Amino acid sequence: MSEVEWGEFNLEDLFGKATRGRRLKSTDRIPGNLPFVTAGEADEGVSAFIDNDVEVFSENTITIDMFGSAKYRNYKYGADDHIAVVHAEKIPDGAVKFITSAIHNASYTGEFHYGRNFYAKDADALNIQLPVKEKLPDFDFMNSLISELEAELMMELDAYLLVTGFKGYEFTEEEQKALDDFENIEWGEFRLEALFEKIKTKKLPFKADELPKQKIGEYTLPCLTSSFKNQGLNYFVPKDEATILKNVISIPSNSDVYRAYFQSNEFTVLSDAYALHWILNGIKLSPNQYLFVVQCINKVTDLPIYSYKNKLGGWNVVKNKYIQLPIKGDKPDYETMEIIISALQKLAIKKIVVYLDSKIATSSVGSQS
Repeated sequence: MSEVEWGEFNLEDLFGKATRGRRLKSTDRIPGNLPFVTAGEADEGVSAFIDNDVEVFSENTITIDMFGSAKYRNYKYGADDHIAVVHAEKIPDGAVKFITSAIHNASYTGEFHYGRNFYAKDADALNIQLPVKEKLPDFDFMNSLISELEAELMMELDAYLLVTGFKGYEFTEEEQKALDDFENIEWGEFRLEALFEKIKTKKLPFKADELPKQKIGEYTLPCLTSSFKNQGLNYFVPKDEATILKNVISIPSNSDVYRAYFQSNEFTVLSDAYALHWILNGIKLSPNQYLFVVQCINKVTDLPIYSYKNKLGGWNVVKNKYIQLPIKGDKPDYETMEIIISALQKLAIKKIVVYLDSKIATSSVGSQS
């Protein structure tokens, strides 16, 4: 890559004008099989499957949502009016994936939010950097590079799953029973302040825009801000004098999106966010139990009604909200939370393994032919 020649290209010049979908209220959506793309990172922005009479966009296209987040689509779909669609159908899919990354790097800058959406006209004005050959985009190089990287990553992931034992995705009797009986789980309501305590952290003498976005020198500790990109961890600070946290939940306090995350690795808090740890009954939650609880918290915090214009607020507000948890007697059912997350992880692993096996088999056939 260090020897690659690069050039700058305007998106409209490459692919013509971007188009967009149409507004379709959730109450007007007819259940069906067509993926419907809206803004957001969850499920790659697919918020519903519909049977409405909407424009169907082709496979091998790129969507850019209202925040500037670009995603490659290898399936037919509909989209709402906050989605810009870039039509790159006529070039190889590997090259389109490469271009998606180039678009994302240029558009997902934090400039776009609820108050300033990314529109199709912004896509048309966007300039991106691409490898060139004789001053033209080198789509063949992009395609072959992505194909090689995918094959390499598939092999590495397959080996990792085998070594770690994750290729075993068969349910235990307990896991199967927990999934079968999910609709019969008894739920109880708990005030968040009774479950969690906000962790006090040292105030750091940095501003986010002054910090590196990669590990450099002594700047090795990820720090938390209000961003929902990369779970809020987009900058690095020195470990000295920082409050180092791990295996806790983080929530932004001044954001467009108030999504809670389980932070399993070391980090610290910089600004506009905070961390919580479980205190009820002196129990120490396992990572799986924290993952379960995070989703329960998000049902009351990660809502479209909250934004910069209508802020949720910090812990002083969130601590008074109530969440639903499985219960045994009048206490949280920790065992059920553990088993359900374990089962869901195996479901996800099974999909990955099946996909890996098919891709590796295809690569092997291709290399022999």
